[in-house]
Parts: sequence; structure tokens; C-alpha cells
Amino acid sequence: MAVQSNSALIIIDQQQGIDDAKLGPRNNPEAQSVMLKLLAQWRQGNQPIFHIRHRSSEVDSVFWPQQSGFEFKRDFVPKSGERSIEKLVPCAFIGSDLLQQLQQLSIVSIVIVGASTNNSVEASARTAGNLGLSVTVGEDACFAFDKADYFARQRSASEVHAMSLANLDGEYAKVLSSKQLLQQ
Repeated sequence: MAVQSNSALIIIDQQQGIDDAKLGPRNNPEAQSVMLKLLAQWRQGNQPIFHIRHRSSEVDSVFWPQQSGFEFKRDFVPKSGERSIEKLVPCAFIGSDLLQQLQQLSIVSIVIVGASTNNSVEASARTAGNLGLSVTVGEDACFAFDKADYFARQRSASEVHAMSLANLDGEYAKVLSSKQLLQQ
């Protein structure tokens, strides 16, 4: 594996609501199957796994806790020994004890996957990098949605995803493909 052998896998927002049509078109339709391959490798190696779930306070959110969208997707339900952390904002470190749990396990290297690349993945990777953790983002194990830029120009999910990865790579994180993560 290209990352340290004691790296934690951080899986962000793999909840039923992430597939809601109201979120719009997304890129990387294979991302969730790639995440599952990484999850299987971490499970096989008995490496630490953290499942991050967004708890929205907005009733119309796909992650509002009073509806099924809040629940983990079936294939991403944490198994015994895997940790589940709820977040109230895009960043998994703000308002949670994620950093403390990583420190208790003496983990200084993490691999982040999930959704969406430009939101929770990027926010969490930036914070983790700023906190001094060694961060790797699995580029094909993340996805984004179509979004208008600041000047109201519509950007495709692929463009949003690529720009977010560019924002992270070399500054806050190392961006690698799952092939690089799985083969080394």
C-alpha cells in the first residue's frame, strides 16, 4: 500500500441520501464500488476504519435524521470494531472527536474517500492536513455533483471533482488512485 501500514480509512457520507436525485448529476459512477474495494482491504488487514455520517439540522436535507436518507447505505454499515462518527458540518473534524480517536490509536496517516469531493472530502482533508496528519485522498473513490461556480457558470461534476482534487494535491494531501492504494 502506498500509504503507511497503520493508516485509518475515513469513509465520508455513504448514507442513503447521497443517491437522492435532488442532488443532481454526479461524476464517477464507480466510486462506491471502489470505496468498497478499499474497505475490504482495510477490513482484511484489520486496519482502523471510521465511517463518517452527516446529521443535518435542515428538515429538507437528504441527511436529516428523521428519514431513511440519514442511514448508512447497506454496504457501508459499520461492522463490529469499526467506528462511526456523526458530523454536523462538512468537515469531519469539527464538532466531533475524530482527531482524539485517531490520536488514541496513534494514527498519523489517513486515507479519505466518499462524498462529495468538493464539500466534505475537501473540508476534512484540508483540516486533517492543517492538523499535521498525513492525508491521502482516493481520487476514484470520491465523487462530486454538478455545481455553478461563483460567476453562475454551470460546471460539470467532473470539473468540480477535478478542481477539488487539484486544490488538495500537494498542499493538504496526496491524491492517489485506488490502483495505487491497492497495489503498493
